[in-house]
Amino acid sequence: MSDAVTVSAASKTFPLARGKQVVALEAIDLTVAPGEFVSLIGPSGCGKSTLLRLIADLDQPTSGSIEVFGKTARQARIDQDYGIAFQQAGLLPWRSVTGNIELPLELHGVGKTARRARAAELLALVGLSDFADRYPDQLSGGMQQRVAIARSLAESPELLLMDEPFGALDEMTRERMQDELVRLCAETGAAVVFVTHSIPEAVFLSDRVVVMSPRPGRIREIVPVGLGSAGNRDDGLREAAGFFAAVSAVREALHGAPTAEVRGVETR
Repeated sequence: MSDAVTVSAASKTFPLARGKQVVALEAIDLTVAPGEFVSLIGPSGCGKSTLLRLIADLDQPTSGSIEVFGKTARQARIDQDYGIAFQQAGLLPWRSVTGNIELPLELHGVGKTARRARAAELLALVGLSDFADRYPDQLSGGMQQRVAIARSLAESPELLLMDEPFGALDEMTRERMQDELVRLCAETGAAVVFVTHSIPEAVFLSDRVVVMSPRPGRIREIVPVGLGSAGNRDDGLREAAGFFAAVSAVREALHGAPTAEVRGVETR
């Protein structure tokens, strides 16, 4: 099976006024295996979200190439091979919870009965079956994000692209959402590329954490977390010695400490 994501020597340059330009990403090489959870972390402006947008074909690389399950990023977008979720839930206020989840299916011509059945299945998956007929303004922020994640799963994608989906939530809600996401990933088997500014969040969720340098964004280090499969992660993990060791490793990488040789960290 092809890798879920293959980024090869990808760079992105944005033009500025008067012929100037800014290099957002430079020579990015990254692979994400099927079912793998990979987080992107780095200082503001390092190109994390830009890289996610390139994978999603919401923008195109200036040089290099990106493949999703062996297809071009454009073809993967057309084929709906991935789901995407952003920091803001982006729910349509005039549609019910069910209506919001059904939207991508409706846009692709899925019949009403099948849409309703899939929405009910996803509502059960995210624990919101009792809120099927509510509207977004009747939900908490965390519940809205759960609806957004359910919508991103509507077409059973094998890849989820997530850009700080929990960034606007309070700490307690954020941890609950992390627990939910771990459970959902274990149940669906989807690969995930996840952008975050939070080191503990990246470590708790991920198989590997990609640490990026300040602009122009490059991969400084890839830290393998090694805390077990998603299905075995729970609140107790946040108090484990291995968790704190991985948090320290990512923090050191962010600050540019030369730790790869010491820890045997993967840097591909």
